[in-house]
Amino acid sequence: MTWFHPRGPKLTLDHQQRLAKLPRPIAPGETPLRQQRLVVLDLETTGLHLKRDLVISIGAVTIENAAIDFSQQFECTLNRQVKVTESVLIHGIAPSELARGLPPAEALLQFMEFAGDSVFLAFHAPFDQRMLARALKKELGYTLENTFLDVAELAPMLFPQALIHRGGLDHWLEYFHIDNPQRHHASADAMATAEIALILMNRAQRMGIGRIDELAQRLRCWNRSRQAALHSF
Repeated sequence: MTWFHPRGPKLTLDHQQRLAKLPRPIAPGETPLRQQRLVVLDLETTGLHLKRDLVISIGAVTIENAAIDFSQQFECTLNRQVKVTESVLIHGIAPSELARGLPPAEALLQFMEFAGDSVFLAFHAPFDQRMLARALKKELGYTLENTFLDVAELAPMLFPQALIHRGGLDHWLEYFHIDNPQRHHASADAMATAEIALILMNRAQRMGIGRIDELAQRLRCWNRSRQAALHSF
């Protein structure tokens, strides 16, 4: 049995019922950083075009009680019929692996069941947020509302002495002496980002930032100040 929305995808009854059970995310409130469940996300895609490329792999780990919860990890390859592009080769995901992946709707629904109403962290979060939002809307007719925080922005805000202003994930891994031999693999990159995030959360608390909403507000102010400084030149 399927359910059809005139402006959305065709869904099975099971998918419809599971979608209805997903918790509605709320804006970060006064939850202490140590108690906030954070889902650290990394997507592998067929490329960097926000409207043309596709999500082919999802990796995520959970931070809770100021620690990585190794019992709460997510990894999934999506069944995609795509050409072997340079991006796919970088990820090392063979066409045969994509062929064995889960149907996109099922994979994305499983991920959102895993994530729940958590706050998302990602490195260069705007890209992951837009790619995930587009995939969810296309495959499930679902609107992504979870809050995203960008580790690529939090890191230079909290560690300005690193003098890494536009660095990539590798730059921060090197700065914090974190070893990650499996770069460009969704679950490995999510774990590496989570290790950086733990350092950042600890730093934030030592700076007197005790709540997730305070951290988000501090980041917004830092971004405004940075933009104002750039426009002054």
